[in-house]
Amino acid sequence: MPGNVIIQSYNPDNFSIVCSKKQDYDMFYETEIELRRQLKYPPFCDIILIGLTSTNLKEIEEESNKIYEFLKSNLNKEEFNVLRPMPAPIDKIQNRYRWRIIIKGNMTSKANEVLNKALKEFYKQNKKQTRVVIDVNPNNMS
Repeated sequence: MPGNVIIQSYNPDNFSIVCSKKQDYDMFYETEIELRRQLKYPPFCDIILIGLTSTNLKEIEEESNKIYEFLKSNLNKEEFNVLRPMPAPIDKIQNRYRWRIIIKGNMTSKANEVLNKALKEFYKQNKKQTRVVIDVNPNNMS
């Protein structure tokens, strides 16, 4: 059934919008899949997002760095790229600071063990103000 679609955007020249306007699924797919291959994004690898939130800025920075160092030491450097902890794009919501660590690589049972051990080590400290969440291939990177 024919119809009309209205798209409101600050970036009308965005490649995905241009392809949508032309209804050129093949061009969009071929370009996107090649970009994902080059950047090592899913489906060519997994992205593991470790999100930390805290009411205490100093604590979240310290804990983010501890987790980062643990992961750098325990994940195979050839298989995983562990990016330094940084504030999330929206770095504070409802008085809670938000930081994240991004890891690129293929999720394996060994990697799962390392991530679980990192969580256990963090929660052993019984930090009251900071929480940690791990998301594999998140739908949203914010």
